[in-house]
Amino acid sequence: MSSLKAALVYSSRLLTTLKKQTNVIYIKRTLLLPTLTVFKRTDGRFVPFVRQCSSTAAGAERGEDSFLKWFLLLIPATTFGLGTWQVKRRQWKMQLINDLTKLTTAEPIPLPIDPHELNSLEYRRVRVRGRFDHSQELYVLPRSPVDPEKEAREAGRLSSSGETGANVITPFYCTDLGITILVNRGYVPRQRIRPETRMKGQVEDEVEVVGVVRLTEQRKPFVPNNDVERNRWHYRDLEGMSTVTGAEPIFIDADFGSTIPGGPLGGQTRVALRNEHMQYIMTWYGLCAATSYMWFAKFIKKIV
Repeated sequence: MSSLKAALVYSSRLLTTLKKQTNVIYIKRTLLLPTLTVFKRTDGRFVPFVRQCSSTAAGAERGEDSFLKWFLLLIPATTFGLGTWQVKRRQWKMQLINDLTKLTTAEPIPLPIDPHELNSLEYRRVRVRGRFDHSQELYVLPRSPVDPEKEAREAGRLSSSGETGANVITPFYCTDLGITILVNRGYVPRQRIRPETRMKGQVEDEVEVVGVVRLTEQRKPFVPNNDVERNRWHYRDLEGMSTVTGAEPIFIDADFGSTIPGGPLGGQTRVALRNEHMQYIMTWYGLCAATSYMWFAKFIKKIV
């Protein structure tokens, strides 16, 4: 009985010792396995598994670098294309401004009354003869004066003295056509908006006016609505102005040569075409140069 008990005790101790040894072996195997070279049979040969994994990872990394290299090259290529496109846009805009300048300085033609023909003649100089109806003046304000000579030389660039006033729109009965049109006689400062402050320029005789054809104007964002009752107009609404005055929806800006002494200053046509393409050209080409250098420094320079 005592021998059986001794055997059981010995067996228990042996099992405990084996468990401890097994735990030690498991822990060592777990810690050392990532650093051990494990061999894997491939094509009849033993190839180090860890070395194979490293080469596979390196290949994948090279593939990613190659894709990134050519993908990032799209940035300077795209910015170069945009810069070139802006060069062409600037050429087109300069040609458009030049064409408008020629229209506003060309020899005047008789005013056509066909609406379809007038729609294709905006900025074209025309000549009319007749009388003003000063009793129905309209005022477009606030407006600042335009330098007529400089405006003719530099179409699209506005110059202003800093003062504000109004443009005086007056019905004009054309004696040769038998119709009444609207004529923007020009600019007056704020203190001379009222007709009684400029009586010398309120001529009653028949006069000849040379002006530039203008079409109706759409209200721009943040521009107030026209106040018909108070006679405060903020944009050129031919339909509304014609309804108030009874004139035809035909509108011309009198040129500087048609200015009557003591009256509004003519030549207030604003050929306002934005021409900021040079800034865009410099921006896109600058980005192209910068990103091209960064691409070269990362993918080419380090190899050389």
